[in-house]
Amino acid sequence: MTTLLHPVYFPNIAHVVAMVQADDLVFEVCDNYQKQTYRNRTSIFGANGKLDLNIPVVYSQKNRQLYQNVAVFNTENWQTQHLKSLESAYRTSPFFEFYIDDLMPLFEMEVDTIMDFNFKCIEVIFDCLQIPLSYTTTEHFDLAPKNVLDARSLANSRKEIEQNFKPYAQMFDDKHGFLSNLSILDLLFNEGPNTEMYLESQQLTL
Repeated sequence: MTTLLHPVYFPNIAHVVAMVQADDLVFEVCDNYQKQTYRNRTSIFGANGKLDLNIPVVYSQKNRQLYQNVAVFNTENWQTQHLKSLESAYRTSPFFEFYIDDLMPLFEMEVDTIMDFNFKCIEVIFDCLQIPLSYTTTEHFDLAPKNVLDARSLANSRKEIEQNFKPYAQMFDDKHGFLSNLSILDLLFNEGPNTEMYLESQQLTL
């Protein structure tokens, strides 16, 4: 079946499960931007528990903007901050050194719009996983599309759907227990080459 998703920042595991299991993948690019979603946020496992990494954007609630036109607010040194957070959380994880060189250009490149950057992040992740990434994008916005698996709700962080994913070893699970559905980076740094098998075996809840 065709699966419809939002392109989000270092997608959480539910997003990537949907991508990997899709027969045909379509990304929504014709929607209005919404605040407090995973469009500009990803969650990792830090020493103190769940840690959100947010990309600052230039956006006003009064003037609606298409998601594809929303610019990143680069005055704040957010790329350096995010990289430091990842290093602090995962530098001793089993596969951090294996993947960080592939990810590093994302924290050094010039970033203009949040959507374009999210697509670059997704493409790099699939390169790391050595999984082919084939997708199309929407040509217009459809609130209730037919004959597709509409998984766009996965981008909503305020009303997040609880996922019953199988636990895997995490860096600080001895302190905080297992945290489900974090950024794909958490799974990648902890499980490495086993990541694809894990994603294919999970049951998605929508």
